[in-house]
Amino acid sequence: MASAVHLSLPRELPPRPRLVSTWLLAVFALVLLIILVGGITRLTESGLSITRWEPVSGILPPLGEAEWAAELDRYRQSPEGQTVNRSISLAEYKTIYGWEYAHRLLGRLIGLAFIVPLAWFLWKRAIPPGFKTRLWVLLGLGALQGLVGWWMVASGLVYRPEVSHVRLAVHLLLAFAILGLLLWTALDLRRLPPARARMPTLAIWTLAAFAVQALFGAYVAGLEAGFAFPTWPSMGGELYPAAAPMLEPWPRNFVDNPILVQFIHRWLAFGVAALAFLLAWAAWRRGARPEAVALALAVVAQIFLGILTLASGVAIEIAAAHQLMAALLLSSILLAAHRLGRDAR
Repeated sequence: MASAVHLSLPRELPPRPRLVSTWLLAVFALVLLIILVGGITRLTESGLSITRWEPVSGILPPLGEAEWAAELDRYRQSPEGQTVNRSISLAEYKTIYGWEYAHRLLGRLIGLAFIVPLAWFLWKRAIPPGFKTRLWVLLGLGALQGLVGWWMVASGLVYRPEVSHVRLAVHLLLAFAILGLLLWTALDLRRLPPARARMPTLAIWTLAAFAVQALFGAYVAGLEAGFAFPTWPSMGGELYPAAAPMLEPWPRNFVDNPILVQFIHRWLAFGVAALAFLLAWAAWRRGARPEAVALALAVVAQIFLGILTLASGVAIEIAAAHQLMAALLLSSILLAAHRLGRDAR
């Protein structure tokens, strides 16, 4: 009798840097999308519409009128439901619930899109040497972001009907950190053989300035400071309104004073722009013309959208585009920095 022939796939694959890079870029695109949806959720004041954190059972929205009525009752017992939206109808509630639900669902989708392929790549040992640690860090940051998101929402469910602008800033900066690490790792893996690019000193300064600007941008959003002076470049006809009240102790103004926070966010933008243009010029001189042009255009677009956001009275579409453009500006900085760092090596 002829012996049976057993065919089986090998458990191990050779390292697949391009495939791993493509997967990370797909997750990067999902993170861009959740940053946009998160901005819309904030702008439509939908972030406190779901008053419970249910990582598993919360995947499904209310499925019948009875469940919707129960969800609305829970919302009406929250500080926002008792003060800001006491007369909200079920149809109106479904609208704000929809944005927050989409934001949370995207977060779960990103988790699955990262964990499942990561497990497969680890099982097949297809991750190039030196990159596993970074992927584990990304997984940890993603889990932390889920906790920070609920920590932020919880700040508006106890005493006051609004989330803490400080917690909002932590949530946004962590999203940018995840976005940046995803892109940088994917770019490293695109090189053959895979290798880590060095971060140029000028790029470090640019990223630091961007982080501070993003911090104040989150403060502006959380404090709704954009409504205070919807004009540019003046604030009520002055560079800085002399009659604006100040808080005590004085350092609190850099966090809690909406007028000073808006003023800093307005003018720090040009410091970030100057550093970004220097980085773009350095990339241009080194032959990285596409990266240089993309960075310069991103800077101009972001400043234009910032001014337009103020002038429009914080129109939702423009303000959401402004937040998305911030993520694209960060990506452009990293693209130029990676090209310079790669050439330096």
